[in-house]
Amino acid sequence: MKHLYLALAATLLAYGAGAGLASAQQAPPAPTDVTPSYSDLTCGTWVNDEWVPNGKCPPETTRLRHDNVSGTITKVEGHLVSLQQTNRTVVINDQPALDRKATGKVGVGRQVVAYGYWLDGTFYATSIY
Repeated sequence: MKHLYLALAATLLAYGAGAGLASAQQAPPAPTDVTPSYSDLTCGTWVNDEWVPNGKCPPETTRLRHDNVSGTITKVEGHLVSLQQTNRTVVINDQPALDRKATGKVGVGRQVVAYGYWLDGTFYATSIY
């Protein structure tokens, strides 16, 4: 009987220690990638390199402004792409273009024109040609 109690105690102890160990080894929560709530597709379209709003979104401000940037890709890190322009380097977020499958090959040395918008100081490319 004494052996039964020892076996039961050992099992409970192992289970409790294992459960504690398992909870300590849980993966941290995935980082949330903050994406803008603005959707370029619902606000207008690009026509001959000019942004044509459709009236469904607020007017452009210093916070939100449609634009295009061009340059040579010098670095790619995930959804961030560095473009070398004549007098500066611009880092753009191409996640919206990736989501739309509108980037082509994003590789160092490629000369591109990225269409999209500036939102709070970050350029979001909705298409890259």
